[in-house]
Amino acid sequence: MSHAAAPREHFDRLGWLKLGPDPALADWAAAVRPLAIELVPQHRDEWLRCGGTWFAGVNILPNDGQGRIPGGPALPAALTAEIAALTGLPGWSWDRAQISVCHPGYPRRDGRDSDAAFRYRRNRDAAHLDGLLPVGPDRRRHLREHHGFILGIPLVETSPDAAPLVIWEGSHRLAARAFREILAGTAPERWGGIDLTERYHALRREIFAACPRVPVHAKPGEAYLLHRHALHGIAPWAEGAHAPPEGRMIAYFRPDPHPGEAPGWWLLDEDGARPGR
Repeated sequence: MSHAAAPREHFDRLGWLKLGPDPALADWAAAVRPLAIELVPQHRDEWLRCGGTWFAGVNILPNDGQGRIPGGPALPAALTAEIAALTGLPGWSWDRAQISVCHPGYPRRDGRDSDAAFRYRRNRDAAHLDGLLPVGPDRRRHLREHHGFILGIPLVETSPDAAPLVIWEGSHRLAARAFREILAGTAPERWGGIDLTERYHALRREIFAACPRVPVHAKPGEAYLLHRHALHGIAPWAEGAHAPPEGRMIAYFRPDPHPGEAPGWWLLDEDGARPGR
């Protein structure tokens, strides 16, 4: 499915890779799209954000471990095989997909964001590392989820500037080094108890200064794979950008390849390469 020259080298060096096009993946997206459109209003109260311009939709798609919704196809075997080769992960069950939807005007301010949080969303794309969750009333950052990778699958065709995902290329390498320093000497089963807040904020500043910010756009039938340590976010909706009435709609998967196990596998070497490189 991959069209990039030396895709393994590209993924290890930059932290992301576009996959496809693949007719089987286009069929999957076409099957999921009507259900995703149906699910959004059902989960509106729980997941609508940013003054109605972003529907977060975390894990709302009722797919099984093969990515199949009732009556629909599984995610293509070729896609799964390529991701396994690129990430060095031997196999996994697909988690329930997030359905992320953006609309013109994203991001608008609403009562959920503080002034600082809204400025960060508008000016820095709400850039974040998945799995570092805000905990407690002070929202201290802790490593509480262990994703193998992030896979985005567009469900509709949009212009490239309709609130695309953005990634800071090479950020996974800086993050890998930082995590190795922070977590060294602590048993993996105790990592979730370490307060990462200040080091995480410093790491983001380091990444902003050192790594290029790159918008990522794909069409139905394509997908993009992100390294689990890559800093990424959502760009604002550009003036004149266009999407269908249901908005910019993307399915995101973040499977944990070893659920319930100590997450020692989550760390990488100092250059951000996966084990076995």
